[in-house]
Amino acid sequence: MSDPDCRIGIDLGGTKIEAVRLGPAGEVQARRRVATPRDDYAATLAAIVALVAALEGPRRLPVGIGTPGTVVPASGRMKNCNSTWLNGRPLAAELAAALARPVRLANDADCLTLSEAVDGAGRGAGLVFGVILGTGVGGGIAADGQLLRGANGLTGEWGHNPLPWAQGDELPGPACWCGRRGCLESWLSGPALGAQARAAGVAADAPALVAALAAGVPGAQAVFAAYADRLARGLAQLINVLDPAVIVLGGGLSRVEALYAAVPARWGRYVFGGGADLATALRPARHGDSSGVRGAAWLWPATSRGELGAPGRRQ
Repeated sequence: MSDPDCRIGIDLGGTKIEAVRLGPAGEVQARRRVATPRDDYAATLAAIVALVAALEGPRRLPVGIGTPGTVVPASGRMKNCNSTWLNGRPLAAELAAALARPVRLANDADCLTLSEAVDGAGRGAGLVFGVILGTGVGGGIAADGQLLRGANGLTGEWGHNPLPWAQGDELPGPACWCGRRGCLESWLSGPALGAQARAAGVAADAPALVAALAAGVPGAQAVFAAYADRLARGLAQLINVLDPAVIVLGGGLSRVEALYAAVPARWGRYVFGGGADLATALRPARHGDSSGVRGAAWLWPATSRGELGAPGRRQ
C-alpha cells in the first residue's frame, strides 16, 4: 500500500508522458513513461488515467500535472500549448472527473521552478526564477519554496518579451511563432541558437555549435559570445524586476557548462546600478530532465499530508 504522504506527478510532453510516485522526502518510488497519443485528446486523457492507476495502488493519491501550456483562470481551458490538441480543452476539469479527485495543473516551466525551489538548485532560497532554454523559452517564479501564480496564468512568461537593450543589427528581430518579432524566445531557444550558428557558417544546429566551441572551431566563440550576451540581457531584466537569489536553468541548453561563467560575467553591465557585487546565483537544474515531473508532484506539498482539497492561487 502506498504511503499516504506520497503524491503522483505527470509530465505531459509532446512526445512522451512521464509519471512518478514521489515519497514524502522527495524520493522517486516508481516511474512510468508512455508515448503521447499525438493529436488525440481522448487518448491523452486515458493514458494519464492509466498511468495514475499503475502508480498509486489501492490508496488514492494527490495528482499534479505539468503541461506545455497555460490554464486560462476565467474559463479553465488550455491555451498556448504546442501540443495543439490540448488548446481550448478543459483539461484540469476533465482529468479531475476521470480520476474522481481534484488535480493541480501548472505549466512545465512552473513545475521545473517548483521542483528546484523545493529540493533542487534553489532549495532554501527566498526567491527562485526557473528558466527553460529548449525548443521554447519559458520561466516560473517560486518564493519560499512555493510557486507563485498570477491572475492570468502568465507568471514567468519572460520568453515572449522583447530582447532588452537591442542593438541596431538586432532590430526588428527574428519572427516568433506568437506573431511578434524579437521575442527572447526567438533569440534564445535551441532552434534560434542553431539558426545563428548556421547563419555564421559555423554549425548546423545548437549541439553542433557546442561541439565546435569545444573544438575551437573559428567563429564558434563569436556566436556563443553573442548568445551569452543576449541571455545576460534577458536575465538582467529579470534581476531588475524580481531580484531573485537563484536563477535555475533547465532545458537542453542548460547543459552548456560555459554559460554559467559567461552569463554572470556579462549581466552586471545591464543590471541597474552595476553588478560587481551581485548576489544572484546562476545554476543548472539539480534534477535535470526530471525536474518537470517532480515539480508536478510537488504541486501537492508535503504539508498537505495527502489531503485532496482544492488548490489555492499560491501553492
